[in-house]
Amino acid sequence: MKKGVMKIKIILNLILVTTLLTSCSNKKIVYKSFDDYPVANTNLWLNYTKDATEFKIWSPTADEVQLHLYKEGFGGEPKATHNMKIDKEGVWKLKLAGDYKGTYYTYQVKIDNKLLPETQGIYAQAVGINGTRAMVVDLKTTNPEGWESDKGPKVNTPNEAIIYEAHVRDLSVHPESGIQMKGKYLGLAEKGTKSPDGFSTGLDHIKEMGITHVHLLPTCDFISVDEANLDTPQYNWGYDPFNYNVPEGSYATDPNNGEVRIREFKQMVKAFHDNNIGIVLDVVFNHTALYENSVFNLEVPGYYYRHWEDGTPSNASACGNEIASDREMMRKYIIETVSYWAKEYHVDGFRFDLMAILDIETMNAVSKALKNINPNIIIYGEGWSPGDSPYSWKKRAFKFNINQTPDVSAFSDEIRDGLKGSWNNPEGPGFVSGGKGMEESVKMGIVGCIQHPQVDNSKVNASNAPWTTNPWQSIVYASCHDNHTLYDKLKISRPNATDDELKAMDKLANAVVLTSQGISFIHAGSEMLRTKQGIENSYKSPDSINQIDWNWKSTHHDVVEYYKHLIQLRKAHPTFRMKTGDDVRNNLEFKTYENGLISYQISNHANGDNWKNIYVIYNARPEVVNYKLPGKWTLGVVGDEFEVNKPIEGTVNIPAISMLIAYQE
Repeated sequence: MKKGVMKIKIILNLILVTTLLTSCSNKKIVYKSFDDYPVANTNLWLNYTKDATEFKIWSPTADEVQLHLYKEGFGGEPKATHNMKIDKEGVWKLKLAGDYKGTYYTYQVKIDNKLLPETQGIYAQAVGINGTRAMVVDLKTTNPEGWESDKGPKVNTPNEAIIYEAHVRDLSVHPESGIQMKGKYLGLAEKGTKSPDGFSTGLDHIKEMGITHVHLLPTCDFISVDEANLDTPQYNWGYDPFNYNVPEGSYATDPNNGEVRIREFKQMVKAFHDNNIGIVLDVVFNHTALYENSVFNLEVPGYYYRHWEDGTPSNASACGNEIASDREMMRKYIIETVSYWAKEYHVDGFRFDLMAILDIETMNAVSKALKNINPNIIIYGEGWSPGDSPYSWKKRAFKFNINQTPDVSAFSDEIRDGLKGSWNNPEGPGFVSGGKGMEESVKMGIVGCIQHPQVDNSKVNASNAPWTTNPWQSIVYASCHDNHTLYDKLKISRPNATDDELKAMDKLANAVVLTSQGISFIHAGSEMLRTKQGIENSYKSPDSINQIDWNWKSTHHDVVEYYKHLIQLRKAHPTFRMKTGDDVRNNLEFKTYENGLISYQISNHANGDNWKNIYVIYNARPEVVNYKLPGKWTLGVVGDEFEVNKPIEGTVNIPAISMLIAYQE
């Protein structure tokens, strides 16, 4: 057994029989299990005013708690140390008179006469370099001009959103991005940036494409990048969380000053909002980067994590530990954290990493709290987990439990793998690349994973039953940061395909995505045939692998224009984003679905569309298909041409590996 695990088991066993003097008596309290711990209904956030600051920490098993004050965010000895006082419900408090703005601090908990290492506390809102000390901050002074009236886009139903998944560095760091503040929040806020060929980059490119929401890979403070050595090349996606309520410091111009990253993150959000684009925050509540000395274990050892009966940490995340979202104080923390980002940073949505590790009750409480703050917020996550858990799958937010979380959406791996081939078989092709038997999986994704009488669920790749009530509960996508980029996957699975064929496959894959009924989700750079040079898991690969080369925009400008027209088409026609499962069942009828060809008709001015009937055909075959249309139609889209507006009756030629759309007004 590893020493770290042995230490945790010993601590857990000690805690379960430890005693605590309450503030009101000298009687000792024995906690037989974590369920017996008191639940603190009080506000645990730092309370700052110019006249006084109140520090708070929940640590019901502590014998005592010390507060250390520092001048700097790293290094040096404390300038003062104070003993905190137990109040009630396991909360320790200390109120210090005077203005402590800019003071750094840590807590130190003693359990069974043993002082644990210092911690910045789980409710830290500002930190010094590398996040090991919290800082007292006046948040009002971090607001950019016009922040009081700042707001994101309006969303009537979640499938109005067109999400663009990106990483702060990837978007801006290329030498020819035209962006001055490369790799920084402020770089994403820059306007008027151009590539060497004069094409818009960064924020202007995203606006030009018609994107409604940018999903940023984790920007909460994470541990894998050393903020003290940013001159040394470093890269990470950020799925190793450290301080959940603080922006990542390596994306700020000065990670030493706790206020700077807060102010610059808000400036980035406002720049997107000024262009009517929302920001989705990728959050990682399934595990923590550290375990034994995590901020959670340094406050209340063991409580915030799940364990097997023998005391060893469970590992449904496959990252070494698993958060116990079902425990009252962890649930409280998750709800309050996302609410804080929604209120303080005006974030417009949240993507939950490995959401199926979290429990259903917590996800419903999260969605309720967020919708009360901003009804336009969108909430989605990964409806799966890579490992087993002691907590019942029936109570967890798996995609097949999504009907129990009615305001939450989940990714459809059915359509993802149906379009391009399985994620764990790089050589295996999908529908657009010549794979056989993928039609039912693609059809399921098209209807948003609802029950539809024409979808044969026994032939679907990742599930054998529908799992949504309404189509917008599914995220429709062909690729994301995980695994190969869409272009790389197509190239690996079809090594003999020509460049033109690979380009056509890329376009068709996201043509299906952007004409399906769920929430459209695009991996940044797919519109430029983004490649990571065949690297499948680039979570810590260098910029040279992960960056978007903005020269691709001119090299593949025809693909960029195709995506732009697709997005315009989706926005112009609400028939592609129906609101309910009944709407889809009543109006969408599949016509052909075999051997690389899928067609369907949407009827009755569905969802208030100005087109009465729409006929959509996806031809994944490597040859032209001569297709017979029933009656008189007008061509809208044929291959690369949009707004064709040409009357047609009878048969029509569909170019190889392309989409055709016809309509009746």
